Amino acid sequence: MKSYKITLLPGDGIGPEITKVTHKILDLVSRKFGFEIKFKEMPFGGSAIASDGIPFPDRTLQECKNSDAVLLAAIGDPKYDELPREKRPETGLLNLRSSLNLFANIRPVKIIPSLTKASSLKEDFVKDVDLVVVRELTSGIYFGEPKGRIKTEKGERAFNTMTYTSKEIKRIAEIAFKLAKQRNQKVCSVDKANVLDVSQLWREETILVSDKYKDIELTHQYVDNAAMQLVRNPSQFDVILTGNLFGDILSDIAAMLTGSIGMLPSASLTTNGPGVFEPVHGSAPDIAGKDKANPIAMLLSSAMMLKIAFNETQAATYLENAINEILTEGYRTSDLMSNQTTQQVGCSQMGELLAEKLK
Repeated sequence: MKSYKITLLPGDGIGPEITKVTHKILDLVSRKFGFEIKFKEMPFGGSAIASDGIPFPDRTLQECKNSDAVLLAAIGDPKYDELPREKRPETGLLNLRSSLNLFANIRPVKIIPSLTKASSLKEDFVKDVDLVVVRELTSGIYFGEPKGRIKTEKGERAFNTMTYTSKEIKRIAEIAFKLAKQRNQKVCSVDKANVLDVSQLWREETILVSDKYKDIELTHQYVDNAAMQLVRNPSQFDVILTGNLFGDILSDIAAMLTGSIGMLPSASLTTNGPGVFEPVHGSAPDIAGKDKANPIAMLLSSAMMLKIAFNETQAATYLENAINEILTEGYRTSDLMSNQTTQQVGCSQMGELLAEKLK
């Protein structure tokens, strides 16, 4: 029997709740399709600060490196906001990405037909949305040097550096073009080349990569226009290629096209080694422990893991279809409720309904 090792990082807030549901569902799916999943749960984020004093302990890193994939729920809690930057949960996430060299973040955004009315945009604008944001994840302004805060005669000064090398741009562009080749043959590269030198290099290197993919249509948009276009006409996009900061912002805008950020999965990948699969949403500490969380984004992240990390495509499709059936039957967590739906359920009940479908 095939066996896969997963490092589970429940993290903070609603993380443990959605992890519990996901663990149960993956057990059911793996048994049904004849493979084994071995789970190892490790501290990460705020939970690791509580247990180890730091957000990303070395023991957690070693487990991640020794696994076939990492499944992360959510991190962050306001009670840690007063800690020094290097000790906050979010720093642990940046360290995870850099330690595993997770340079490519893949965020699919596809409308589920039964949820078109849950979007804040009109149904006609979102019904055909099927796009992917490809975000560079280990460079750019979040990792650039120099950075810091200094005292000056005019007061305190803070600074960060947005920086990219040709190599970093080319490798993420390759991911985007290869993905577009499997989809609708279109890449829109998003930058700010009219203002930023680093974006001018981004555009130049992306064009050079595109020369190898003559069958792929390459267009360019400035980030401010891209944000507007995602709201004005989102169905124009197939693959959006962009840097770390711009991708962070645009992927959250794109998330809301589906009606809830609680619906979107993501994968962070490297050339060699385990990928990290995680829902796009945050830890939602305001609803933690109240059984209100939506576990679907983590479940869909698990489906991405089954496809990308394990090549268990049939199992992934089966899970995705079961989720679609539950939603089509009208079951919703609170974040998805609209006037047209009447069957509100909590996190645990959503898991139970799905488990029944999978048996």
